[in-house]
Amino acid sequence: MTDKRAPSKRLEHLAGQMRDPARPALRQPIDCGHFDISIARDGTWFYRGSPIARLPLVRLFSTVLRREADGTFWLITPVERGRITVEDAPFVAVEVTRHGEGRQQRLIFRTNVDDTVAADAAHPLRVVNDPETEAPNPYVLVRDGLEARLTRPVFYELVELGIEERVGDETLYGVWSNGTFFPLGALESRL
Repeated sequence: MTDKRAPSKRLEHLAGQMRDPARPALRQPIDCGHFDISIARDGTWFYRGSPIARLPLVRLFSTVLRREADGTFWLITPVERGRITVEDAPFVAVEVTRHGEGRQQRLIFRTNVDDTVAADAAHPLRVVNDPETEAPNPYVLVRDGLEARLTRPVFYELVELGIEERVGDETLYGVWSNGTFFPLGALESRL
């Protein structure tokens, strides 16, 4: 069933469900199919192809974003739930702050929706190389299977903080955060 209300009315309706604690919670939210909301690779949220310009609304939606075991993304309110499309990762890490030094330093990331997360064993950093270009695509786990892709400037900051570490038979280049080493890439052996 398609909602015929204007796009802004539909978004306000969804937002209202999240804001109103007096609404009785249903046992199971009604499955509404696809909400026609998408998140682009650069972190821009869209509704029916138009950018959602109100950052407070995007932040509110980000608080009810969930990722299912099958990899699908859902906005789940107490009343309704609907799938959304995520091009890459739902968040973008736009800033990194370092506290301390060496193996005990803490690397804290801020996302485009103002979530903050410190990289650690429960919130790992990972780098996936593009199969065609071999360009690194770095991510940090924010919460519950939801990752933030690091912007290029944030990744370059990590590279500047990086050190060489011997792990098993390889020498890796990476960073420490909260006592955990996160490889950014392998170093080629030197003859």
